[in-house]
Amino acid sequence: MTESNPSYQNKWLILLAIGMGVFLATIDGGIVNIGLNTLVKDLGKPLAVTEWVVLAYMLTISSLMLSIGRLGDMIGKKSLYIAGLVIFTLGSVLCGLSGTIYWLIAFRVLQAVGASIIMALGTAMITEAFPDRERGKALGIMGTLVSIGIIAGPTIGGLILERLSWHWLFFVNLPVGIIGVIMVKRYAPVNHPGLKQRFDFKGAILMLATLSSLLFALSRVQSNGLRDPLIPILLVLFIIGLVIFIRVEKRTAEPMIDLSIFRNRMFSVNLVTGFLTFVVGAGTMILFPLYLQNVLQFGPQQSGLMMAITPLTVALVAPFSGALSDRVSSRVITALGLGVMLIGHSLVSTLSADTGVLGYLLRFIPVGIGIGLFQAPNNSAIMGSAPRERSGVASSLLSLTRTVGQTTGIALLGAFWERRVTALTGGMEFQSVIMAPVQAQVGGLRQTMYLVIAIVVSALALSLWALSAWLRGRRADDGKAVGINSSHV
Repeated sequence: MTESNPSYQNKWLILLAIGMGVFLATIDGGIVNIGLNTLVKDLGKPLAVTEWVVLAYMLTISSLMLSIGRLGDMIGKKSLYIAGLVIFTLGSVLCGLSGTIYWLIAFRVLQAVGASIIMALGTAMITEAFPDRERGKALGIMGTLVSIGIIAGPTIGGLILERLSWHWLFFVNLPVGIIGVIMVKRYAPVNHPGLKQRFDFKGAILMLATLSSLLFALSRVQSNGLRDPLIPILLVLFIIGLVIFIRVEKRTAEPMIDLSIFRNRMFSVNLVTGFLTFVVGAGTMILFPLYLQNVLQFGPQQSGLMMAITPLTVALVAPFSGALSDRVSSRVITALGLGVMLIGHSLVSTLSADTGVLGYLLRFIPVGIGIGLFQAPNNSAIMGSAPRERSGVASSLLSLTRTVGQTTGIALLGAFWERRVTALTGGMEFQSVIMAPVQAQVGGLRQTMYLVIAIVVSALALSLWALSAWLRGRRADDGKAVGINSSHV
């Protein structure tokens, strides 16, 4: 594409329009999570039932994303994205009108269908709306919107619950959804995929079943711990489903995922490192509110403000790192970001029961800087290395690494922390692990952070390996160019 491409003329308006949808999908999780206790009281059902308001939403989004990405590449992304915004907005209104927990769960599934379309196609549409030299900057701004959404979700939810009923947690989406639909319809260009293609229904069904098995297993880890006997069965089903899916896709003329896309080293490495950073980020975000409230004895409001430091730092750094990646190789910046993340998490592992506000901030600001340096260049590298005709699938894979990574981090790091706290108390039984002695909770947190550091080291090693391979390739190309020039002398 060239600068004369008509989509570039409205690129910032397109970014704003797509950003509205992504922002809505981001804040929705935080808004609803903070309202679970209110839903338990008002709808009269136990937490085990009420938490499906969150679980059904998460399972639906993650299970549908890849199919939607493929569908976007086949029929065009604009009309599908608008449909997603409409479904999300309609689902939000119906959630707000629900009279029972079961209707609420059902309409959350509908809402999640819309959210999965928004999350699967948003990055691809922004990538297509900007020239390559500005892709990193645009995705950096999108990263800022996501970070603001993470901060704003619990805050907006808390304000609503203080003054209004829980129904307004969903009604609040209506005006933004309507404005988003109008803007996308007006400014986003219509893209024509070209040749008529066939949708891979067999692959879509297999992937739906496979991902559902994995995500349901992770949700069981989160709610019941690692001893749940259903978890190994679900994980075996996931592995079997994945093997069958790969075999089917290799034999399908028009597969849902063209597996050759993973032969691109940069694409595959950046997907894996992105997944690992989401595991780390989500796992720590669920543990540190417990540390702030149970160990440092901060109230909910102060804890919320303290937790906002990381996404706020990411929001400030991401646009600059994205713009820098348009001028410097994203491989260098992603490796730098992972290095800063490693320093930050190493500092976090030294937290104690006596850490003050300043000590907490000085440890978590480097974590936010590292994530901000890493995220936008990494996303830009993934989208830039994928074929244009597969941008929908690439975008959905990128979003899938985020949702599955976050779910994995919450489940595994949460379970690891609980086990370490229990071990440090000599196996004492507590009604809840948060009632364990403070020193045991801090010790468990430190040991969990050692696991986090190991994960970040793995991501950094993978990134440095890819960087060194790229540098060797450049030197080889330069050597060939010198040889060719010499032969003409």
